[in-house]
Amino acid sequence: MIHEILKQYWNYDSFRPLQEDIIHAVLAGRDTLALLPTGGGKSLCFQVPALAKDGVCIVVTPLIALMKDQVEQLKRRQIRAAAIYSGMNWHEIDIVLDNCIHGNTKFLYVSPERLRTDIFLARVKLMKVNLLAIDEAHCISQWGYDFRPAYLQIAEFRKLIPDVPLIALTASATKPVKIDICEKLEMSQPAVFQDSFARSNLSYSAFFEENKDARLLRILQNVQGSAIVYVRNRRRTKEISDWLNRNGIRSEFYHAGIPTKQRGEKQEAWIRNRVRVMVSTNAFGMGIDKPDVRVVVHTDLPDNLEAYYQEAGRAGRDKGKAYAVALYSQRDLSELRRNVEQKYPPIELLRRVYQALANYYQIPVGGGELENFDFDLQDFTGIFGLPLSETHYAIKLLEEEGFLQLSDAFNSSSKIHITVDNRALYDLQLKFPQYDSFIKLLLRMYGGEVFTQFVHISETAISQKHYTLEADVIKLLQGLNDMNVLVYDKQRDKPQLCFLTPRFDAAMMPINALAIQEKQEADFQRVEAVTKYVQHSTRCRTQLLQQYFGEITDAECGICDNCLAKKKKTAPSPENTQLRTEILKLLNLSPLTPQQLVAAFGLKNEQNAINTIRELLEDEVLIYEAEGTLRLSK
Repeated sequence: MIHEILKQYWNYDSFRPLQEDIIHAVLAGRDTLALLPTGGGKSLCFQVPALAKDGVCIVVTPLIALMKDQVEQLKRRQIRAAAIYSGMNWHEIDIVLDNCIHGNTKFLYVSPERLRTDIFLARVKLMKVNLLAIDEAHCISQWGYDFRPAYLQIAEFRKLIPDVPLIALTASATKPVKIDICEKLEMSQPAVFQDSFARSNLSYSAFFEENKDARLLRILQNVQGSAIVYVRNRRRTKEISDWLNRNGIRSEFYHAGIPTKQRGEKQEAWIRNRVRVMVSTNAFGMGIDKPDVRVVVHTDLPDNLEAYYQEAGRAGRDKGKAYAVALYSQRDLSELRRNVEQKYPPIELLRRVYQALANYYQIPVGGGELENFDFDLQDFTGIFGLPLSETHYAIKLLEEEGFLQLSDAFNSSSKIHITVDNRALYDLQLKFPQYDSFIKLLLRMYGGEVFTQFVHISETAISQKHYTLEADVIKLLQGLNDMNVLVYDKQRDKPQLCFLTPRFDAAMMPINALAIQEKQEADFQRVEAVTKYVQHSTRCRTQLLQQYFGEITDAECGICDNCLAKKKKTAPSPENTQLRTEILKLLNLSPLTPQQLVAAFGLKNEQNAINTIRELLEDEVLIYEAEGTLRLSK
């Protein structure tokens, strides 16, 4: 059955290594931990078994962009899927949950924070849940590289669906993280599957380089095909993209601060190969299905090898030869340590920032839970006299501690949902004729779905068909919203700040200072691992990554910069190759002493002859006879 599902929805004839074993474990009702490298097909490991069973699969994932991308991919395959994330209003959430109970929704994507909301807890008891999938499962571990405390609530949530199996998935996890995942999720005798972290088609390199832009240009000139260039800050994405365009390489830049529509256009241009290179922060790449990336270049180093492995692994997912290149300077290595120091501001500043946020939004103690607010960091810090950079890191730490969630610019298109039935809508059209043609247009453009769920709209498109100004369309929609005929969720373009818990008295916030200190030490260790990786000049880079993730092997990749340098160093020169041939010819005629052999090549070639004879003896091509002469081995 699972092969029929694979063929029907994905048009694949067979599964990748480990996928089928993982799927069978899930279908047998076992808790399962699956570690597959980037591009290893993790999503199919929960999507196929969920489609093979009645009911809905709840997928917990940390990134809104990843949620939306997977939901859209499923919908394109005619699979019913939905997502709940910060920024949605309660009407929309209500409809999505109802469809999971009464409709035929197969996949519901949620952030971990949603699992503990009252509405979700009440509705999940009415759902027929067939599987709980935890994507990016390393987030559950405080030793992982993107710790989300809300993941710790999953074990408690599971008590509502005790007979439902759980699958946890991640691309990169060290041994302590794997143990932490199983313990924190309270997995019962889990089946653990781990693919090798080696990628036989991916050549890793790291170069010490002061002039990174020039080196990047040479790399892209030498390696043709689609590429990703990762940088640390938003400003550099545009600078490098402009530099590449000036030098004849078509590129685009991408970061989370760009409006959603524009980001989507840039991403589509790159996926369709209208743009060759995407220069981006780490906001780009996760969940994007483009198999033919030939090179990934990091001009700034990530803070840990987990992130590097995932980002580099976006190259060569089609199994063709690909390259992952890290460029670094001494300044970069120093900055990695400084970044860790900055990430952990004093506890006093955390409390001060939290109190200032409560004052900023006028939230009383005990209030504000799961409310969303527009957030402007510059305005906020200016009003309260807070240092900009330190405040940014304080908010990030408050996120990690589970008090807040800050989404990047939330620029999703506007949405509407008609909340009255057909009869009431018709009565309104008779009573307010100025709305009649407008409502008819909405129904023609967006169909009956507007009665059952929120649909995305374009005010611009409506204005063109209604032959009016966009501002007038907004007024008409707002008027219908005010009359409770429909819910108009207007597009927003500012980051959204959400209080994940009822507001605490800042002085009484339960901040775990010891755990924060331990995480800082763990971050320093990860930085050291990155430093060791890029500076190592002899050992196979694939082996270095495998060892970091607890996979010990003697096999070398043979294609990384260190392996190639070793081959070049040990490969015989043309002169030595000729020398070997001449020695073998002489000994084929008759045995000779080493002295006679060396003398045959003259004083000028004496040392080369001695070295070549030693190599032939080590390779057992030659052997000593009892008389002290050399002869060819048989």
